[in-house]
Amino acid sequence: SVGVLAAGAATAGAAVLRAAGVPLAAHGEIQLAAFAQLTFIAAVCGGVLLAVLIRRSSAPRQRFVRIAAGLTALSCVAPAAFADTTASKIALVGLHILAATIIVPVLARRAD
Repeated sequence: SVGVLAAGAATAGAAVLRAAGVPLAAHGEIQLAAFAQLTFIAAVCGGVLLAVLIRRSSAPRQRFVRIAAGLTALSCVAPAAFADTTASKIALVGLHILAATIIVPVLARRAD
């Protein structure tokens, strides 16, 4: 599923960043498992949102993409605001965007 793929990519990205010396911390170090868990949960929530839009919207794909873009931007606020270092902020925002670039297009195609 797209959730598993995105979770694996986000976790692998986090592991590479950590191995390169980038601190992944927001009020303490973020465990690698958290990247997988939260990314998978985001994908499931995206799937639920898409299912609702398919049932209730005349243009589910366009609405899904707009809402997903807004939620992705919103999800970047927390790491940008609360990460411990500038490197952490950039890395965590990048991982959010990585996950979204995997999840959103796959789910959006299912709206057709």
